[in-house]
Amino acid sequence: MKKTEKSANGTSFHDVTITTSINDLTRLLGEPTYVGDFSEDKVTVEWICETEEGEVVTIYDWKEYRSIGKDEKIEFHIGGRSKFITLDAKDDLDYLMRTYFSIKIK
Repeated sequence: MKKTEKSANGTSFHDVTITTSINDLTRLLGEPTYVGDFSEDKVTVEWICETEEGEVVTIYDWKEYRSIGKDEKIEFHIGGRSKFITLDAKDDLDYLMRTYFSIKIK
């Protein structure tokens, strides 16, 4: 999984989430694609990425309406063009987190 310049139009939420922090996602994916106003925006931090298969997915907070600590673990939504794509993206993220953070701990 990597950040992309592809359009996220047509992606939506399919009840797939991942619990992690902004810092963990930034370590894995780079700086967020979008950072909004936490007091007004439904989404305050978002990454637009693509899977190895080229499918576009979004990873974003939803309706936090507050400043989120960068190390605070919260539930992020995973958006995509189908539930299968979002489940695949979650598996990819879980694998990346296990691999990246187990290497860093050693």
